[in-house]
Amino acid sequence: MLLLLGNRAAAAYSPLARAAVATSHGRLRIPRAAAHRALVRCQASLPDSEEGWRTVLSPNQFAVLRKAATEPPGYSEGAEGELEYELKKQGTRYPAEGAYRCVGCDAPLYYARTKFNSGCGWPAFYDGVPGAIEERSDSDGSRIEIVCSTCKGHLGHVFKGEGFPSPTDDRHCVNGIALRYDADAEQPDESIVGQLPGLTPRQIPM
Repeated sequence: MLLLLGNRAAAAYSPLARAAVATSHGRLRIPRAAAHRALVRCQASLPDSEEGWRTVLSPNQFAVLRKAATEPPGYSEGAEGELEYELKKQGTRYPAEGAYRCVGCDAPLYYARTKFNSGCGWPAFYDGVPGAIEERSDSDGSRIEIVCSTCKGHLGHVFKGEGFPSPTDDRHCVNGIALRYDADAEQPDESIVGQLPGLTPRQIPM
C-alpha cells in the first residue's frame, strides 16, 4: 500500500521517559515499580478505537501504525517534513545523540547510536531500546513484523543475519513516518557500543 504525502502529527505521551533515572555510571535505569506504573498510565491514556487513533495521527501515520501499510522506499528522505528529510536538512541523518520515539505513544524505541545506513531506502537500526520493540511472525511466516510494545503500532520488519558489520547483525527496517527524533533524549553510556558509520555500497550485502 503506497502512501500519499501528509503532515506529521506528534503525540504527547511520555511517562516512561519521565520515570527514567540515571545511575552512578551514567546509564539510564527505570525502576521496575515506576516503569510498571508509568506503562499502565500510558496505556490508559492511549486511544482504544480506530476513530480515536485518527484524532491523534495523520492519515499516513494511521495507515502505517494501525493498518500496517508501508511507505515507499526513499519516502522519508524525499518528502519535506518527514523524518529523514528533516534530519538531512539539519546536517546528518545519523546524529550521535538522542533517540527515536513512536509517533503514536511517544515511547522511546531506538537510541540514535543504533541507526545505520543499510542502503535499503528506509531508516535502519541494529537494535531497539530494551523492551520497547515486540516481534511477531507475519501470517505467512516469511518475515518478522516489529511493533511498538506500548501502543502496538506497526513499525516495519526486522531482518536477521544479513551480514551487516553491526553488533547484532539485525536490521530493523522501520517506516520513517512511524518515528519522531528527540535530540534531547538520554542514551545509556555504553562505551563498547559506538555509533556505526554509514556503510559504503561495497559493505551492503547483496
